[in-house]
Amino acid sequence: MKVCARYFALYRERVGGNTESFDLPAAAAVGDLVAAIMRRHPNFCPDPSRVVVAVNRVYVDHAHALKDGDEAALIPPVSGGA
Repeated sequence: MKVCARYFALYRERVGGNTESFDLPAAAAVGDLVAAIMRRHPNFCPDPSRVVVAVNRVYVDHAHALKDGDEAALIPPVSGGA
């Protein structure tokens, strides 16, 4: 199945673009997508288990099953404030 990964902020800088397409097995979960991203971009993040993902604009955990055509937004940690 094809899944679109959409990157924001620091992640976009690390991969050099806004989106990428991944071909994943039919039974893939969000964790499998993150693993595929790490294989393609080893410096993506220091701890893949902490990557926040929203699939089709809904926050999900890494066990969430993906479907063909899903869009997964990968959101880096945010800091700041007073």
